[in-house]
Amino acid sequence: MTKKLTVLLSLVVLVSVLLAACAPAATQAPVVPTEAPVVPTDVPATVAPPPPPTEAPVVFKACQVTDTGGIDDKSFNATAWKGVTDSVAALGIEGKFLESKEVADFEKNLNAFVEEKCDIIISVGFLLGDATKAAAEANPEVKYSIVDYAYDPAIPNVLGQVFNTDEAAFLAGYLAAGMTKTGKVGTFGGLPIPTVTIFMDGFVRGVDYYNAQKGTAVVVLGYDLADPTKGSFSMSFDDQAKGKEIGISLMDEGADIIMPVAGPVGIGAAAAAKERGNVLIIGVDSDWVLTSPDYSAITLTSVMKLMDVTTMDSIKAAKDGTFVGGVTVGTLANGGVNLAPYHELDASVPAELRAEIEALRAGIVDGSIKIK
Repeated sequence: MTKKLTVLLSLVVLVSVLLAACAPAATQAPVVPTEAPVVPTDVPATVAPPPPPTEAPVVFKACQVTDTGGIDDKSFNATAWKGVTDSVAALGIEGKFLESKEVADFEKNLNAFVEEKCDIIISVGFLLGDATKAAAEANPEVKYSIVDYAYDPAIPNVLGQVFNTDEAAFLAGYLAAGMTKTGKVGTFGGLPIPTVTIFMDGFVRGVDYYNAQKGTAVVVLGYDLADPTKGSFSMSFDDQAKGKEIGISLMDEGADIIMPVAGPVGIGAAAAAKERGNVLIIGVDSDWVLTSPDYSAITLTSVMKLMDVTTMDSIKAAKDGTFVGGVTVGTLANGGVNLAPYHELDASVPAELRAEIEALRAGIVDGSIKIK
């Protein structure tokens, strides 16, 4: 009995072992890492694509061609250039210039600015009249404005800037006649061209008007209103030595007030007057006290041709699309020409003479006084 029980227990144990071996293995719980995974450093970060390139804004360009006097002539080239630089500051445009050393440079410089695609080309001076006309007719899509010249008939893409400088010069002549101590005043020009002789015409007529009103006989040396070819001309706008020579000659003849109409050449005459003493100068184009301060103590006044204003006006018109070819005229009435303040010599101008000059100004503006 005992033996049979033992065998039976053995069989039970064997079956239990076999059943355990055939049962499926237990599922092990996943191991959760305790540290963050390491990100490879050689994988590039994702970035937004760059914005598409944008073109630079187109800037309006005003370009000036000078005559042979140069950009810093203290005269009409410099005054016109001020109109360009004022436009740069006020309108946010670009301004450029090319200087003409000789007449042959006019065409070359104008064409260079056409190639550069300037929006308006400013040519300065009567001498550039033919070259500007040729350039404008060859390039009708380009806008031009020329100082001291007007075309008849008008060229559609050219605005001429002309000035009745004889109106302001008339006042200067009257002033000189009222201020002279010797009874003789003088004037001379750079070249015998209309934009020069118009100053001299007005000056002589102003002296003549003073003589007619006062019964005096003040003489003008250096210019003959009846025959301008007999006038005194330096035949240059940059030879200051020649200006000094002419100034000395006029002073030797007795002139104690001189109005040179010759750009930088006039500085030579001012230097001669300063050396001689007791001689006054009347500037032209710009206010010489401001542009040639070395001679402020002897500068009585200046006959100003405000080309900066008309040049800036032409640039603004070209920029805003209102540009029209033709002509604009500077006068005493519209402020295009004027007589400069007396500055350091203010106290030496008698109150009566001042009042007469202001009355003359009003008469010229309202047409009651004819200057020619």
